[in-house]
Amino acid sequence: MRKMTFTRVLPFFLLAVISIAALFIPFQTIYKDQEGVYNAADIAWVLVATALVFIMTPGLAFFYGGMVHRKNVISTMIKSVLAAGVVSILWIVVGFSLSFGDSIGGFIGNPGSFLFFQNVASGAPWTLAPTIPLTLFALFQLMFAIITPGLVVGAVAERIRFTSYILFIALFALLVYAPIAHWTWHPEGFLFKMGALDFAGGTVVHISAVAYAYGLHKIYQFKNSERDGKAVASNNNHGFQLCEEKAAATIK
Repeated sequence: MRKMTFTRVLPFFLLAVISIAALFIPFQTIYKDQEGVYNAADIAWVLVATALVFIMTPGLAFFYGGMVHRKNVISTMIKSVLAAGVVSILWIVVGFSLSFGDSIGGFIGNPGSFLFFQNVASGAPWTLAPTIPLTLFALFQLMFAIITPGLVVGAVAERIRFTSYILFIALFALLVYAPIAHWTWHPEGFLFKMGALDFAGGTVVHISAVAYAYGLHKIYQFKNSERDGKAVASNNNHGFQLCEEKAAATIK
C-alpha cells in the first residue's frame, strides 16, 4: 500500500472544501424571458455545438494516445479527459467570473460576479448572445476551457507526473486561459476593443495552448541536454521539430 502524502490528499481536500462551501450559496430563481428574446433555433444549435465541442476532448485523447509508447497510452488518454473534471469545477467556482465577469481594467473579470455560478441561472442573457440563456452560454464556453489544457498534453506526454499535471491544469485555466478569454471575448476586454475577432478560439484556445506547449517542449529539451550533454528528442517531438525547420526555411 502506497504511503499517503500531502500531494495525494490535497486534491481531495480541496474538492471537499469546495463542496462544503457550495452548500452555503443561496438558491436563486431562474431568469424568466418575459420579453421573448430567446430564440428556440439558436438554443438548439448552441446545444448541439456544445456537445460537438465536448466530443473533441475524448477524440483528442485517442489522438494523443496513438502518439506515445504502448505502456503510456492509458495514462496519456486519462490526462486528456481529466481536464473535463478539473476545469469544470474551477469554471463553476471562479473561472467563468474571471473570463466573463465585470471587467477590471479590461484585463480580468471580477471573481465575485459569478462566484459559484451565482447570477448565472437568474441572470439576463449575455450581451453578445442575447437569444440564448446565460447558463447555456456559460456551458458552451466551458467546453473550450476544457479542451485547451488538453491540447498541451502532447507536449508533456510521457514526461510529467499525474499530480503535477493536475496542478498544471488548475494554474493554466485560471492564470492563462481566463485572462486571455476576457481580453478577447469580453466586450470590455482590451483586445476586443482593439478590434480582435475570434469566432472559433484561434486566439484564446490555439495560440495560448501552442505557445505554452512550445515553452514546455523547450524546457524539457533543455533538461535533456543538461542531463545527457546533448539535446535528446523523444518520438513525440517531431511536430515541434518540423515547425522549427519550416520556420527556419521561411526566414532564409
